[in-house]
Amino acid sequence: MSGKEIKHVGIIFSGGPAPAANTVISALAMACRKNGVKVTGFLYGYRFLEEFSEGAPLLEGEHFVILDRDNLEELRNTSGVIIHNSRANPGSMVSSLEDLKDNNKNKKLVNIFKAFEYYKIDALVSIGGDDTLKTANLIYRIQDFVKGLRPVSIVHIPKTIDNDYYGIDWTFGFFSAAEYGARSIRNLKADSFSSGNWFVVELMGRKAGWLAYATGMMGEATRIISVEDIEEEVLDLEALATEISLLIERRKKEGKNFGVVCVAEGVADKLPDEVKTKEIDSHGNIVLTSVGIGRMLAETIAQVHERRTGEKVKVIPKQVGYETRCTPPSGYDVILGSQLGVGAYRALVEEGLSGVMVSINGGFDLQYVEFNKLIDPSTGRTRLKLIDRQSDFWRLARFLEP
Repeated sequence: MSGKEIKHVGIIFSGGPAPAANTVISALAMACRKNGVKVTGFLYGYRFLEEFSEGAPLLEGEHFVILDRDNLEELRNTSGVIIHNSRANPGSMVSSLEDLKDNNKNKKLVNIFKAFEYYKIDALVSIGGDDTLKTANLIYRIQDFVKGLRPVSIVHIPKTIDNDYYGIDWTFGFFSAAEYGARSIRNLKADSFSSGNWFVVELMGRKAGWLAYATGMMGEATRIISVEDIEEEVLDLEALATEISLLIERRKKEGKNFGVVCVAEGVADKLPDEVKTKEIDSHGNIVLTSVGIGRMLAETIAQVHERRTGEKVKVIPKQVGYETRCTPPSGYDVILGSQLGVGAYRALVEEGLSGVMVSINGGFDLQYVEFNKLIDPSTGRTRLKLIDRQSDFWRLARFLEP
């Protein structure tokens, strides 16, 4: 426990949007305001904080906002991110804890503390994915390596529609995003039934297939393929296309000349290196949406099927991605997001904690997971939650596939 009094909390939202983002922010800010704690929302993640200089202070309305009753009321059920988001990565130069001592590599992290000193920030709540958790850990740990920094308590709230976060069962926005994707799949399935065409729908899910599986099951997809289903180090696209071709052939014999295949974008990471895109984001990740695994699979299925059967089949690729991130939150995600937001306040003020992630278990009961249980100390990388192919969740999809 930090034991320090929290009078001023800063919030940043990093990475892509997610349904219920505003739910989390408003619940956290409301809990703080009701208990006399000032709340500042820093705009666009770490974009301005990492470049902070006392000679050019941040401007209210342009670089940060004070979150009060006027901008919090009726916010809980809205889409988007009121404090905006970005992928700015102040820890991009840090590859080990020893690097935190290096003035050249820790400069952007130290700039954040200069801003915290200037604005008298006592605690930071970061909301974001695994890369953002990694950054939160660096901000937490650098206080042990660099003398003279204003002590700041750090609490993290997990955010990803991919739901691949270790330490929490379901991330906020996951079910809302899956439901949006499922509506698209149901519409495409009706089109497929009417036209006789097949669709390959590429869904988000860089490292795990939670979103593809949930979306596919909700939308009654004909087949679901995720990262966990590819056992080989390198994907054999022709072999996968052959499996789908056999499925198309079987369904036609059953009088069902239609179908929708869901594929997680992360399957593209299994492609041969020469096929992958060279576009890299600020965290060093390949931009998988530009690879187009759905398009590649659709084209290969059509070619393989004609070669195998002598019959042509139209296979249409469709990406359902960015639009899922800002769909209005479901009631479930509003409750989950609210509990996580309030949980961050309770961690800081009621429990005096720092270096923890807010999580839930059971009936939305709060729990706080220490960073050192989420991050490999030897590599600094966050732990990943994959779908266990022996789990009841994975087996459920197999029971539901036609």
